[in-house]
Amino acid sequence: MFLTEELGELSQAVRAYEIGRDHPHEQPQSESDQQDHILEKLADVLDNVLILADKYGYSPDELIEASEGKLRERFSDKFQTTPLVR
Repeated sequence: MFLTEELGELSQAVRAYEIGRDHPHEQPQSESDQQDHILEKLADVLDNVLILADKYGYSPDELIEASEGKLRERFSDKFQTTPLVR
């Protein structure tokens, strides 16, 4: 549930940056502040993903390898033989 909460907060931060907020009581933020907020929320989501991975016995490297493998399989005609992330 924590991950879902953080994803919601990230969605709000991205929406605010991309199309603006729709709550009249909120003060406008500078672009820099909005980007800082997105970075903070992305980090919160990552923290929760890493906590879940650890709970189920997966390392960050295993997550990256699984993600990379899935993307390579899906887009095999577009990728070179070098790793996507390292």
